[in-house]
Amino acid sequence: MSYRQIFYQIVFGTKNREPTINDEHCSELYNYIWGIIKNNRCKLYRINGIEDHIHIFSDLHPSVVLADYVKDIKVASSIWMKDSGKFPAFKGWQDSYGAFTYSIKEKNIIINYIKNQKEHHRDENFFDEYKRLLTEHGIEFDDKYLL
Repeated sequence: MSYRQIFYQIVFGTKNREPTINDEHCSELYNYIWGIIKNNRCKLYRINGIEDHIHIFSDLHPSVVLADYVKDIKVASSIWMKDSGKFPAFKGWQDSYGAFTYSIKEKNIIINYIKNQKEHHRDENFFDEYKRLLTEHGIEFDDKYLL
């Protein structure tokens, strides 16, 4: 038997960071994404977001490629959001995403950070948060590609 611990915080926004994820149906969206995560043999620790982006904190099964995992989540949830009629302004997810690794010592900190997204974003918008996460993880970026 193989053992692993691969924690990822995955962050991606709506196309052009438009506020198209309504509060009324976001829990249904999160439950749908949770099903995608389970189908990939991964474990969800926390999912949350606001109108223009979501955060997913999960482990990654060793047989799953990160890019395929995120693509699966984004494609399936995008189709569901459009077909459900519950997110009428939703046009799609941004093309890119951020994926950040964490240790077991940081697990509860990240879970609480994601849990408190609405409160957090009273002080910091998504664009600034995303740039901060990239900087904190030593990832070089160009602002023009962050949409």
